Amino acid sequence: MHRDIVLKKIPVFLLLALLCWSFLLFAGCSQSGRVSSFAEPKTIHPFSVGDMLAMDRISEQQVSPDGKQIVFTVRSTDLAADKGKTSLWLIEVDGSNLKQLIKQSDSDCCPKWSVNGKSIYFLSTRSGSSQVWKIPAKWREPSLTGGGHAEQITMLPLDVSNIVLSPDGEHIAFSIEVFPSLSIEQTKQKLEKSGKRKSSGRIYEKAFVRHWNTWADGRRSHVFVMPANGKVAIDVMKDMDADCPSKPFGGSEEFCFTPDGKNIIFTARDVGPREPWSTDLDLYISPIDGSKKPVCLTEKNEATDTTPVFSPDGKTLAYLAMSRPGYESDRLRIMLKDWPTRGEPARPELAEGVESIGQERVLAENWDRSPASICWSKDGRKIYAVAENIGQKSLFAIDVQTGKAETIVEKGSVTGTEEASDRIIFGLDNLKSPLELYSVKTDGSDLKPITQINSRQLSAIEFGEFEQFSFSGWNNETVYGYVVKPADYKEGAKYPIAFVIHGGPQGSMGNIFHYRWNAQVFAGAGYGVVMIDFHGSTGYGQAFCDSIRGDWGGKPLVDLQKGLDAAIKKYPWLDSEKAGALGASFGGYMINWIEGNWPDRFRCLVNHAGDLDERMAYFDTEELWFTEWDHIGKPWDNPEAYEMQNPVNFVRNWKTPMLVTHGGKDFRVVETQGLGTFNALQRLGIPSRLLYFPDECHWIQRPSNSILWHETVISWLDRWLK
Repeated sequence: MHRDIVLKKIPVFLLLALLCWSFLLFAGCSQSGRVSSFAEPKTIHPFSVGDMLAMDRISEQQVSPDGKQIVFTVRSTDLAADKGKTSLWLIEVDGSNLKQLIKQSDSDCCPKWSVNGKSIYFLSTRSGSSQVWKIPAKWREPSLTGGGHAEQITMLPLDVSNIVLSPDGEHIAFSIEVFPSLSIEQTKQKLEKSGKRKSSGRIYEKAFVRHWNTWADGRRSHVFVMPANGKVAIDVMKDMDADCPSKPFGGSEEFCFTPDGKNIIFTARDVGPREPWSTDLDLYISPIDGSKKPVCLTEKNEATDTTPVFSPDGKTLAYLAMSRPGYESDRLRIMLKDWPTRGEPARPELAEGVESIGQERVLAENWDRSPASICWSKDGRKIYAVAENIGQKSLFAIDVQTGKAETIVEKGSVTGTEEASDRIIFGLDNLKSPLELYSVKTDGSDLKPITQINSRQLSAIEFGEFEQFSFSGWNNETVYGYVVKPADYKEGAKYPIAFVIHGGPQGSMGNIFHYRWNAQVFAGAGYGVVMIDFHGSTGYGQAFCDSIRGDWGGKPLVDLQKGLDAAIKKYPWLDSEKAGALGASFGGYMINWIEGNWPDRFRCLVNHAGDLDERMAYFDTEELWFTEWDHIGKPWDNPEAYEMQNPVNFVRNWKTPMLVTHGGKDFRVVETQGLGTFNALQRLGIPSRLLYFPDECHWIQRPSNSILWHETVISWLDRWLK
């Protein structure tokens, strides 16, 4: 159920304008220029879903080997095509010379610098499928035909994903979906043969039958290695019935070359039929020529091991590890393993050049945060880690010898860190700005923006001011939340409340510019937004996160009740009589729980992808480890745990009008949970609406669907609160 979504009414004239804008290409090449396919707005206006879709989304930033340039991916929204497009851009680390590498392509992404910094490898669909290409890093005027000076490296019959280069630059690693025992060509042939069958039936002998938003067909994501000149690709995971990167959200951070370039380390869950209820991701090592079977390096740990990164001198392998099997939200610790060591018995089954793997230790055991990503400093003395931190996603520097953690960047949401000279390069966003690139000195001083590609768009937007607050929640423990003022806030006026409940439940609604649950869309529609990081939320220490195991309907509800009261008391401009609650995933579960256990508080509710019957949700979801951990066992072994926090048991108390939205390809919280919620509302005679997307999964992703979703949600709030 874990992940989230959502939120403004769009007038017809604005929708038509957005559609027209999508045909215009504004190719700004100055730091104040825009790279989006949207035209520039001319008047100051409150933030809306149109503005959200118009933002250029930066990701995948990579610093050049000499530390002077950054290549990054920009995603812009093409409303005419009803999808996003990605392109590659270059900029100097001081923020000068913003330039697009190549124009006229639907998908250029995943840039990686060559070892000498003269070329950039990337993925592109310009040849009709996703393949590896290479382009000189010295910028020339980009070709309008989309080919130009880019050279195609791979010409494989299947799509290529993710790119990692070896330290010596001689080899490339990437992932391809193949049948485990078949080659790339054989997989292609089998798919073509299967496509000609008249019968559509599939036979399964083990789960996953489906996962996230796709049905299983027997293929696995395997890591392949090939020479950088584009010759034969070797499957280093051949015959492994496992995925790398892990599905559905893993990427190139899950595999890397060893320092000598002779082997590759990758992350995989090779647990056979236990896959749907196991979180046992392990690190494996394999020679790049595939001459030996992969060997597990972390077999002693039955929980997650992932994200391998070698120190600059090649003597230490760092990675992230959990300690409790079956718990996907356990704290990730930074592990350091000597590479290689002397004095231990040799292990001849290991790959060439690796006699033995050394001792390992936990770095910063007393640092009660769970890093999402790590990278080494250039001198190898520190590890930079990004972790959720009291409503922020902060950047930390951890001393490798002492384990002391220092906060480098606290406020906002940090992503993609990398060191360049005496500065750290990273992405940063917050509740009033989408992600832009920044740099900061390694001691945390002198924070500077590098990109400002959304500056013109932002200059025309009226945002709501936001503030973090705290209060005494369950058991009088400190709980945090955010309040966002309406964009048109005037002193002395009262404003209706949009009470937004995050998913997870091990998640956070913090200081981030969200593209599904963006608080500013509500603020732009004239609502005061209240968001509470209740017990179970991440970024407040592992005990706080663990505390709601077996207690979904208890501590979180108390925190939400106390948090709303505290916000109304602290901010008198919030209209306590006009409040609506909204949530998705666990937030949708909580909407159903509120409907039955707090039925008189809100004038209306919005439920996206929320469970109605928690017991049945075990049987119709896919990742069973999630419910088995959070509900303390299986429903036939511990039925009381499921029933005591089951919304369906309180349907008799329902009375609040509710909008239900759901996606037909949501295999995390299946569509019948939403349909069942709507049926119950209708049968009880409660005012209700259902918005159903047959082509969407747990999230609403297509631009046109996002527009309809936001329009419908804001319209529902307006109906009951204005």
